[in-house]
Amino acid sequence: MKAMVLKKISPIEEEPLEMVDLPVPGPGQGEILVKVLACGVCHTELDEIEGRLKPKLPIILGHEIVGKVEKLGSRVSKFKIGDRVGIAWIHSACGKCSFCREGRENLCTRFQATGCDADGGYAEFTTVSEDFAYPIPERFSSSQAAPLLCAGAIGYRALRLSGLQDGQILGLYGFGASAHIVIQIVKYRYPNSRVFVFTRPHQKEHQNLAKKLGADWVGATGDTPPQKINCAIDFTPAWRPIVEALRVLEKGGRVVINAIRKEEKDKEFLLKLSYPEHIWLEKEIKSVANITRKDASEFLPLAAEIPILPQVQEFKLEEANRALILLKQGKIQGAGVLRISD
Repeated sequence: MKAMVLKKISPIEEEPLEMVDLPVPGPGQGEILVKVLACGVCHTELDEIEGRLKPKLPIILGHEIVGKVEKLGSRVSKFKIGDRVGIAWIHSACGKCSFCREGRENLCTRFQATGCDADGGYAEFTTVSEDFAYPIPERFSSSQAAPLLCAGAIGYRALRLSGLQDGQILGLYGFGASAHIVIQIVKYRYPNSRVFVFTRPHQKEHQNLAKKLGADWVGATGDTPPQKINCAIDFTPAWRPIVEALRVLEKGGRVVINAIRKEEKDKEFLLKLSYPEHIWLEKEIKSVANITRKDASEFLPLAAEIPILPQVQEFKLEEANRALILLKQGKIQGAGVLRISD
């Protein structure tokens, strides 16, 4: 099979992913072999490639996978050959620790991530335990479904953690693949709520997309919105949006950070934190770490019900480096997807 493999940590501008030929993996007990149809392109891949997140090397990246079941391992009962399935960031967890028993398997110390600890979907085939695969609703094309498995599912988790109540104001900092899905959930589930969107000043296309999807106010990070926000979700790799969100946050509000890492070069903004202005009056900051299987299994049917139809830009498998460079530059509107097979 053909696969784009990362062999060493490198700036994405050096185009480090290499197209190689590898044997098709065989499914083990309880596993399914999946023929990959599409795989989303995510900011997490940039973190892996450039070393901010430490992947197993060499590794096949990709954790927003949609494909068809090609072969069944022994003792598989949940799927049959030909079923269309999705594979998300959570590849496995121990199932026995206190976190797993409490339904917080995303915090399991033996958590394995797809495309980081185990080979992912930048390839023609991949394997996964049947317990960590999800039926894909018929409503979605494979390319549309791919970003739902990470950008959608993690956005769904972040929204739940924000504590938003109908009628309150939600702030979204950054308006890429995840945020453009979250706003559609909010407009469906919280019809009396308003959404204020903050982007980089020059991201006019992102701002226009936010308006198209129903944003009630759109501005740049650092702008003061017409009212304080009750909660906020930050989707950016920068520190400044955290400080700015806290500044315009209502008393008792919560800022949820939906990011794996923050850029060190932007750390100077933390020095501008003022306790009385940014943190006092019971304001909260909460991070999001990974997703659980429950997040994915709840979100996919909801996305079909709304329906959420992600805006996608397709690339060929061999164009993965270019897609990631465009993603880093903020030049992909909506979500980037590698279209691997029909």
